Amino acid sequence: MEVQQGSPEMKSYFDVLGLCCSSEVPLIENTLRPLEGVHKVSVIVPSKTVIVVHDPLLISQLQIVKALNQAKLEATVRVYGQDKIIKKWPSPHILASGLLLLISMFKHFFHPLKWLAIAAVAVGLPSIALRSVTAIQRCTLDINILMLMAVAGAVALEDYSEAGFIVFLFTIAEWLESLASHKASAGMSSLMRMAPQKAILAETGEVVNAQDVKVSTILAVKAGELIPIDGVVVQGRSEVDESSLTGESFPVSKQPQSLVWAGTLNIDGYISVRTTALAEQSAVARMVRLVEEAQNRRSKTQTLIDSCAKYYTPGIVMIAAGFAVVPLAIRAKNPKKWLKLALVLLVSACPCALVLSTPVATFCALLKAARIGFLIKGGDVLENLAGIKAIAFDKTGTLTNGEFTVMDFRSVSSDVSMETLLLWVSSIESKSSHPMASALVDYAKSNCVEPKPETVSEFHIYPGEGIHGEIDGKNIYIGNKRIASRALCERIPDIKDTQGISYGYIFLDSTPIGIFTLSDTCRSGAAQALKELKSLGIKLAMLTGDSSEAAMHAQNQLGNAIEDVHAELLPEDKVRLVGELKAREGSVAMVGDGMNDAPSLALADVGISMGLSGSAVAMETSHVTLLSIDIGKIPKIIRLAKKTYFKIIQNIFFSVVTKVVVLAIAFAGHPLLWAAVLADVGTCLLVILNSMMLLQSKKSKKCCKSAHKKQTEIPHCANKGLAHRSCENQGCHMESSNDSHETAQKVSSSEEHLVSIAEGRKHTCKKSQTCNDKSMEEDCESSKSCTGKDEKEHGVCCSANSKEPCGKEPICSSSHGLPHTGRRKTGGCCSSYRKRCGQRDGCCTSGIVQLQEIIAE
Repeated sequence: MEVQQGSPEMKSYFDVLGLCCSSEVPLIENTLRPLEGVHKVSVIVPSKTVIVVHDPLLISQLQIVKALNQAKLEATVRVYGQDKIIKKWPSPHILASGLLLLISMFKHFFHPLKWLAIAAVAVGLPSIALRSVTAIQRCTLDINILMLMAVAGAVALEDYSEAGFIVFLFTIAEWLESLASHKASAGMSSLMRMAPQKAILAETGEVVNAQDVKVSTILAVKAGELIPIDGVVVQGRSEVDESSLTGESFPVSKQPQSLVWAGTLNIDGYISVRTTALAEQSAVARMVRLVEEAQNRRSKTQTLIDSCAKYYTPGIVMIAAGFAVVPLAIRAKNPKKWLKLALVLLVSACPCALVLSTPVATFCALLKAARIGFLIKGGDVLENLAGIKAIAFDKTGTLTNGEFTVMDFRSVSSDVSMETLLLWVSSIESKSSHPMASALVDYAKSNCVEPKPETVSEFHIYPGEGIHGEIDGKNIYIGNKRIASRALCERIPDIKDTQGISYGYIFLDSTPIGIFTLSDTCRSGAAQALKELKSLGIKLAMLTGDSSEAAMHAQNQLGNAIEDVHAELLPEDKVRLVGELKAREGSVAMVGDGMNDAPSLALADVGISMGLSGSAVAMETSHVTLLSIDIGKIPKIIRLAKKTYFKIIQNIFFSVVTKVVVLAIAFAGHPLLWAAVLADVGTCLLVILNSMMLLQSKKSKKCCKSAHKKQTEIPHCANKGLAHRSCENQGCHMESSNDSHETAQKVSSSEEHLVSIAEGRKHTCKKSQTCNDKSMEEDCESSKSCTGKDEKEHGVCCSANSKEPCGKEPICSSSHGLPHTGRRKTGGCCSSYRKRCGQRDGCCTSGIVQLQEIIAE
């Protein structure tokens, strides 16, 4: 349940076990939409979830449940923070039906036992019959009616065992399908639970509901706590594990003015955070909302299948009726054979497996994408991504870090001093979010000039050119050489280009008064990412508004991996080139992060925006949002899209071939009703399980042993959250970091509680092992905390004879009692800060990883 701020609207979630496939979606919509107070209805078929936005003053959750259950849809309200209720064992009537059917198989030894098959039908049939009655009442032909007709036909033919098999196989397969659907939707539930529901006010220490916190409220976040709402750090320093949101493997340092996101874990320090959004507008809330909305955007494949399914069932039913009636009318021989063939056709008339083949795979892929740091706006986008033939990249902030350094800044006018020029430029640039702007502002501050943005009026941005502002009646233009035309300047100062340098100009009205140069470097991993994309057969292009010299410098840093490099482009030039690339290559993706990239992101078949802190316009316009700035993940999402498309093809193949085989056997003279039932419900289960493989990560049984050999900084592979990320990089499989969030929410954030957990660590260590390595259990049992002899500023020293846990690394205690891991050097020193490790021989990380391990355990 989620209450919308500032309005009486409420978003409620309902588990609907009676939701089989997309054929029930119109029923649910037609049932709920006419109700007064219901504003919006969304149905997620793979997870059997219905999301309703409604006015709680006009219609309650219980009234919505009542309306759904009148249609026999078995709906319940999902309570926030609780997992969907799922039956771990089949219902008693299913077990009883199976047992009676099993005993009836001994009829060859004792003939009266055959009547137990009728009992098996009587026990298992009521649930099917009730749903059939409901379907008849709403004038729809569903799988329940088809199964009921098949059972009735088998009984009429006195084939009681066949009838029993139909009932038992159908009911047990439905239960298995519900289990599989629950597993598939577990990731969705974990997304919804990422952000905590409580927050602590920094001023009073009062615990309040996160939904009630207003913008600009100062919150306190202690070590080991999840950040409740997006905001900016105003006090304190810490490192934050953002892996749940961005998929980043390592913690990110945070200090005053750093942005933090809801649902991420504050690891080792106390910070005060000023909120910048409401709880329902946080990054986590946007992620959940996008994944929900993505279910309603269908791919071309899914649309085609749904269209065919509308005609498939009625067509097969009419053919089955023909096979049943015509032989009787013409008095053909062996009418029972034809009637049984008609029943097989009836059972095969349900297209559930075929209809599920695309949405279940898409649902799993969208959840997997969210886990690795991507938000994809729909199944159609995923399908387009699988067919990408070319990718165009923006340069600044995408291929490069977007962290500029001012190399040169000087006045070219004797009438304007350097101090005045810096004041004008920094004051105007402080109103811009461009990476170059922050570099110029920082440069001014480093020269003891404090920007005064309040003195700036008439501020305006010219995408691809620069900016303008008015200070004390003076019109100042700052930008590349194209800004000169805005300033009505005919002569531009000559700058001798230096390769890799971006240069800019400053004009007072039409008079040039200053020039500056900046440098930028390519992102780590960008060259490898481009190499991987080329190995997938994708053509690459660079589209940048920067100078051609800076573009070619970036091209050289990237190993000349990009075929087409276009520089000094305006936003409309990028749009034109993306259009030309589409005409030449086919399906095209565009990757960018700035406002000037928005038009080309919208035109591309797939627009990919970079980073949570990127341009809001770019994120809104794009089809895919990469939550981190790791460009190396782009090959991963393309591989996932291709794998998803392959899974969909597999699902369609399974769905069609199984029915064709059963029908072929039936027409060959062996109409087996139980085989037709197994093919129908069994294929549904197979489709779900096959799609769920997209959620799995690669395993490596040797991960822990290799971790021992390499003396890694993490003592074992059992820990989750931050620790599991590093372990996963070594090949140790962990499903997801969801457990770490759940555990972190349950654990008190006080230091005393963490210390008590640390002291009890050796007793719980065995329970956290997941890699089945006995040597690890022995190491964990022998690991002990050791008290330092001498305490340093950023570390402590341990006794040289202390026992060594996994990786031959002692666990050391700092002054506040929290253990830290680090490789022992001479004197036994253990560093507690990762960034210090390069300055101390033999030191490695870190209290950060070890603290997260304690919380996870």
